[in-house]
Amino acid sequence: MPALAEFRLRSPLAARGLSGTSRIPGRTHEREGVWHRPAVLNLFSDLLMLFAAVAFGYAFVAWFLSRPLFPLREVVVLTPPAQVTNEQLEYVARSAIHGNFFSVDLETVRETFEKLPWVRRAEVRRRWPDVLELRLEEHQAVAYWTVSGSGDSQLVNRQGEVFVAASNAAMPSFSGPQGSAAYIQAKHREFGAMLEPLGRRLVGLALSAREAWQLKLDDGMVIMLGRDQEKAPIGERLERFVSAWPQARDKVGVQVAVADLRYPSGFALTPVGDFKAAKGKQ
Repeated sequence: MPALAEFRLRSPLAARGLSGTSRIPGRTHEREGVWHRPAVLNLFSDLLMLFAAVAFGYAFVAWFLSRPLFPLREVVVLTPPAQVTNEQLEYVARSAIHGNFFSVDLETVRETFEKLPWVRRAEVRRRWPDVLELRLEEHQAVAYWTVSGSGDSQLVNRQGEVFVAASNAAMPSFSGPQGSAAYIQAKHREFGAMLEPLGRRLVGLALSAREAWQLKLDDGMVIMLGRDQEKAPIGERLERFVSAWPQARDKVGVQVAVADLRYPSGFALTPVGDFKAAKGKQ
């Protein structure tokens, strides 16, 4: 009986030398794109949802705050003003306060109050549920101020700051270059203390562009101090005049209009009549 033939089946791919698990070129690259990466897609989705939530929340808060749910009903002035009138405060409150308790711009309100003539500084705060609290620091005028050459009349406060306001109070008058008000105010205190032995008040003080000083006393006499000198400082010249003036006044026997202290070792006096005549000839 003939032997049975032995047969072995082979795959066509195996016959060609290819494995059954081989991949078709190009398919692997396509499956590795963005759309086949769930982690990346989830990240993009989370970011989009986050941005949408933030935008929605911002829009909702802006809408909520703009609703007339928290109206401001009162402005309380914690520091009773001395120079600022109630009419001025009411006008600023009506023109500057906009919005509700949350949306009102406190910085704008503060700046508007500080534009009032006598207001040096303002502070505005919220007080729940419907009140704005206002604190005012007013200027305390100590002198009138005139800028040399311009003739513009302003006021000087205790801090040596120049501000614009109207006043008819009895105060000394300062005059000098722009920005010199605080310096002149300090000199006014210094010169005023030196003149106290004479029983006179210093009602006017002027500093020229050449840094020459001129003083005016309450009896009308003008003291020409001039510029500071190394050998004869203005302080020494004024002290010498204060010491010698009582005797000099008795000897002169007439009212003096001008005392010229610009000399290193003495001073010159001009009587009222001569001073008026000299002014008339000019």
